[in-house]
Amino acid sequence: MQVNSEPTTQQDSTEELSPESPERKDEHGGRTPARPAVVRQLTAGDAEKAAALRKMKVVALCLLIAMAVVFVVAFALQKQYPWLEYVRAAAEGGMVGALADWFAVTALFRYPMGLKIPHTAIIPRRKDQIGASLGEFVETNFLSEQVVQDKLASINISGKVGSWLSGPGGAERVAKEGAAVIRGTFKVLNDDDVQAVIEGMVRRHLLAPPWGPPVGRMAERIFADGHHHKLVDLLVDRAADWMAANHQTVSRLVTERSPQWVPSFVDGLVGDKVYIELLKFTRAVQDDQQHQVRLSIDKYLTDLAQDLQHDPAMIARAEGIKAQVLGDPEVRELASRTWATIKGALLTAVDDPDSELTVKFKAAVRDFGTRLVTDEELAGKVNAWIGDAAGYLVRTYRSDIAGVITDTVARWDAEETSQKIELQVGKDLQFIRINGTVVGSLAGLAIFTVAHLTFG
Repeated sequence: MQVNSEPTTQQDSTEELSPESPERKDEHGGRTPARPAVVRQLTAGDAEKAAALRKMKVVALCLLIAMAVVFVVAFALQKQYPWLEYVRAAAEGGMVGALADWFAVTALFRYPMGLKIPHTAIIPRRKDQIGASLGEFVETNFLSEQVVQDKLASINISGKVGSWLSGPGGAERVAKEGAAVIRGTFKVLNDDDVQAVIEGMVRRHLLAPPWGPPVGRMAERIFADGHHHKLVDLLVDRAADWMAANHQTVSRLVTERSPQWVPSFVDGLVGDKVYIELLKFTRAVQDDQQHQVRLSIDKYLTDLAQDLQHDPAMIARAEGIKAQVLGDPEVRELASRTWATIKGALLTAVDDPDSELTVKFKAAVRDFGTRLVTDEELAGKVNAWIGDAAGYLVRTYRSDIAGVITDTVARWDAEETSQKIELQVGKDLQFIRINGTVVGSLAGLAIFTVAHLTFG
């Protein structure tokens, strides 16, 4: 494996693609389309792993060379020194073990010595199948609905979240992030589009339905319960007060409307008489809850409520009043003012950490966090909701999630994939070569010893 052993300060690995990589032959000798050559810049961690891998390769190779030297020396001198036969057998077994394990380790990542021996270069050749198997393994064993729900139930998410929300800084962090979300949302939203939505809602829910019947039903309930009597009392009281305070005004009005031939003293007497009668009348209406005027008002209002519900002419008049009050310009202005008010109020509130909205929001967050910690029933419901939601996501999207592994591995270059995997596990695999050398030596020595004692 060829890797860049010099560490870099780059934190994330990058890939530089060369547009001039040559065509390659596949394992059957056919031409495959040229793929961009990948030059990996190793991170500091990868460079450290590459250095450790090279070191272990050197150790394993040195051990093989040492066995070869011992074998040559022992083989040359074994006739002169018979005990060297045991050393030769041990060295011979060590070389066989070292070579066999070198072949096994190398066959995982590439063709040994470039020879396309069957069942070698397993990772480059079967990269896609390995990715698919890994994705299937993760989907089957890790993305199980029951596994996810059991794990979530064991960590008590509601309790941890509640402790954080009720603790110092939790509510402030939520309020801060919420304010950022609101500000970002207002920046993204187009004012004209929002106003158009509000205008559409006003037209659909406020202007499109006829006003007469619902207003009539509401008025009927109000009049039946007598809630309008306080308004009538207010009007009668104001009329009586005005009458008591405007004697001269009533007298002047009578004088102005009397014939010119009537003497002035007569106008004064008539004006006083009219004022007195009007004052008596208003006081009588004020004092008598069953006065004919009050009863007439009640009957008029009751009839009006019925007409608003059932009389087509009255319903049409109500619609005409609605059209006059809320025409197109008025609706647009209403939508514009509504959005401007909501937007301004929210932006002002979220920008001020001491605003009433922010303070109440933080208090609500802390209270909710405290309840999550102390209220076992609420905590259980929240944990159940989280578990159900996670179960639904896993049940619905488990194949898509596992597909990320399969698709990612499929996009990797075969040689690049082999290098990545060898970089992660190659150091440990080199111990197989070392162990093979040691075990081969012991096995060779044991076999030769048994054979020599048995047949020698």
